[in-house]
Amino acid sequence: MIFTATPDGVLDIGGRRIRCAFGRGGVKPADQKREGDGATPAGIWPLRHVLYRPDRGAAPKTGLASTPIAADDGWCDAPDDPAYNRPVKLPYPTSAEHLWLDSEIYDIVVILGHNDAPPVPGMGSAIFLHLAHADYGPTAGCVAVARADLLTLLSLATLGDVLEVRR
Repeated sequence: MIFTATPDGVLDIGGRRIRCAFGRGGVKPADQKREGDGATPAGIWPLRHVLYRPDRGAAPKTGLASTPIAADDGWCDAPDDPAYNRPVKLPYPTSAEHLWLDSEIYDIVVILGHNDAPPVPGMGSAIFLHLAHADYGPTAGCVAVARADLLTLLSLATLGDVLEVRR
């Protein structure tokens, strides 16, 4: 299945159109995406894996593999590090995003297959589909939706499905 996000902030999940948020830097072609620019990369991204906060809910029902997040989980965003755009354990000696947050936005995270085969240093890391802030404020480069909508998407998702982000 292809889940399609359009520039007007709408994500189609199985014929149902829902609201979504993009990065503060807008949506850019993937070849123009750079680490820290706040842009969401346009393209077709495989839904790789689901992470979830076990203290805030059970594993979502989905055809994708899922793993609980631990308090020491992070994601390396240091372009010169060998673990760039990969999960790491915190504390980590270089820059890494914390996955265990006080806010709820990472309670459920879908890892997208952007810049991961293999990662190209500086072309963007930690591009996820995750929960939106209540006001649908911009992300740091991810796509974000409401909890109920993400759970619906995940209930439809299977291995091989993709998120298409259009410009």
